[in-house]
Amino acid sequence: MNRYILPVSVVGTIVGGTVLVKDYVGGGNCPSKAKITGKTVIITGANTGIGKETALELAQRGGRIIMACRDMERCENAAREIRGKTLSHEVYAHYLDLSSLKSVREFAKKINEEEKYVHILINNAAVMRCPYWKTEDDFEMQFGVNHLGHFLLTNLLLDKLKNSGPSRIINVSSLAHIAGKIDFEDLNWEKKKYDTKAAYCQSKLANVLFTLELSKRLKGTEVTVNALHPGVASTELGRHTGMHTSTFSSTTLGPIFWLLVKSPKQAAQTSVYLAVAEELSGISGKYFHQMKEKEPAPQAKDEETARLLWEVSAQLVGLRETTVPGIHLPKESFS
Repeated sequence: MNRYILPVSVVGTIVGGTVLVKDYVGGGNCPSKAKITGKTVIITGANTGIGKETALELAQRGGRIIMACRDMERCENAAREIRGKTLSHEVYAHYLDLSSLKSVREFAKKINEEEKYVHILINNAAVMRCPYWKTEDDFEMQFGVNHLGHFLLTNLLLDKLKNSGPSRIINVSSLAHIAGKIDFEDLNWEKKKYDTKAAYCQSKLANVLFTLELSKRLKGTEVTVNALHPGVASTELGRHTGMHTSTFSSTTLGPIFWLLVKSPKQAAQTSVYLAVAEELSGISGKYFHQMKEKEPAPQAKDEETARLLWEVSAQLVGLRETTVPGIHLPKESFS
């Protein structure tokens, strides 16, 4: 019997250590116990992954949840599941296609007409490292969905958010922004060879720069805006990466991937924290990871780049028909 004691102890130590590492990587749960009873929350891309887990937890905290998604069948199923788990009837599925400016405008019009308040807007939806696809409005897909769609949506809901104050805007970015560069001469990847990774990094840098500029424009209001890196999570976002298509990656690197990658629930905790934490009242223009404020990349703090990106984005989505010298726009930029 004694000869089994050492092997069992070693296995137990390894398993225990693995669990501790997994928990550490996960970052823990949102420390705030705050409720948001009666508050209206919009979450884009909420039918799966981080968005779905965010919707679930905020519904458990009493929120009135509007899940804004492109795939309505999956969104309805997710909303039904969340209603069943939380026993809340205040979970709704709405159609929103961020790759279509027309869809964004229609969604915002519906919200502005039908909702009395919007207290929390979580710009969560994203595409990552897809092939060179174009949006309905002829924008490169990652920049169009990850940045421009949310830029327009947020602007169209700003009056509602201001009238609902105190309210919060949360932009889900990524650590990938540190490798990002805003190429104002070719935002749409029409002049250079398409690089899926660089395009994703540009779009995620745009999220942080948008947060910086928007926070300046919201000074004096009761609306705050912050960005976050959720961590690397096991979600459908990575469907176009090698980890989901390579046999070597899934078999050889699978155990490492499992150890170092967050679950969707773990990755949703910073979004939840930014949405509910009472101690963040009045905090704006910041970047968070694992529920702690972090310094973003130097290029994400460039106020002139943030201002110019705002002006160009406004022009691209047709918020105003001004021109920015030297910027090449896709055809039919204005709605």
